[in-house]
Amino acid sequence: MPGRFGDTIFTNLPPYYSTTNTLIMKKQFLFLLVVFLVFTGFGQNNQQEIKEDFESSSKNQPGEEFPQVNSQGYARFRIVAPAADSVRVSLGLGGEGGTKLEKNDEGVWMGTTAGPMDEGFHYYHVDVDGGKFNDPGAKNYYGSVRWESGIEISAHDQEFYALKDVLHGNVQQILFLSESTNTSRRAFVYTPPGYNENRDKEYPVLYLQHGWGEDETAWSSQGHANLIMDNLIAEGKIEPFLIVMTYGMTNEIKWGGIRDFDIKHFQTVLVEELIPYVDSNFRTKANEEHRAMAGLSMGGMETKMITLNKPDVFSYYALLSGGTYSPEDLKDQKDVKLVFISCGSKERPEAVKKAVEDLESAGYNAVSYVSEGTAHEFQTWRRSLHEMAPLLFK
Repeated sequence: MPGRFGDTIFTNLPPYYSTTNTLIMKKQFLFLLVVFLVFTGFGQNNQQEIKEDFESSSKNQPGEEFPQVNSQGYARFRIVAPAADSVRVSLGLGGEGGTKLEKNDEGVWMGTTAGPMDEGFHYYHVDVDGGKFNDPGAKNYYGSVRWESGIEISAHDQEFYALKDVLHGNVQQILFLSESTNTSRRAFVYTPPGYNENRDKEYPVLYLQHGWGEDETAWSSQGHANLIMDNLIAEGKIEPFLIVMTYGMTNEIKWGGIRDFDIKHFQTVLVEELIPYVDSNFRTKANEEHRAMAGLSMGGMETKMITLNKPDVFSYYALLSGGTYSPEDLKDQKDVKLVFISCGSKERPEAVKKAVEDLESAGYNAVSYVSEGTAHEFQTWRRSLHEMAPLLFK
């Protein structure tokens, strides 16, 4: 009787074929079977079926149907380029070079990301035959030292930055003279609801910095900082305060050259020129006790440098995916009321939590926050502002 493949009983084996060899053969067979199943997709969970419930992104140009997102977080793109030989969207799964689009008979290129994207806002651009362009269907946002296309992946917690039927504050542009740079510089100032009506009230101020490649428009356009504030105020969760957002001179260096960045130029603009201007032209509580500084990414690095260099200017410090403080850093800081440190769960949450534990052990009022399911991106920083704002100016 012939041996049956997969059984442990083989009747026609030569006399020298031992039980040990039989077991070895079985193990080899099982190993090959596992390899086969893995590579054919049966040995792992099948890729989830993409739901065809795509809708236009909330960041699209008026009247544009694409790009689209679905309820799972997939993004779908459509580019009309009949003469092109290749079209690729920079947005996609990390390390896979974005999303390659396929051309149909009508000269329209379409494609869907290989997997769901993180919730929230993402920058992207379109590569057409090696050239870099923006998606004509999407609005543009300043990031990566250029105006990039933007797309919004719906988030489960997006209500905290949604436009709601509540009283709204105002984001206004200001131009201030900078003698140190011999230029007229721009900032945006958020004033809360009621600012113009209650003329006798003075307000604390948060100086909020963007990251590398961005500018002073980032926090209100991509980050929805004003809507986050409006909603928190409407819910009675915070006392109103002003937010000042200005260009941090981060883009004066090339990507990868952060070691060469000299903080003294922006520090002079902020501390000696912008803060006095704001205190002179807005009803602020113009002292250290009512002043905070926070920044995302490289703006966090700036925050750390300036707060350590100028300990008598700010009392509330916040680094959003922008490094950490140690007790040694703060040994000469006498009046720090709060240190807030955050990041996404896909960044370095252990380092953030450890830094805050060390600060607490040294007697500082320190708080950590980790945004679940996000990386170095605006959903992390939106959530961070939402968590941080109620802790300020207590």
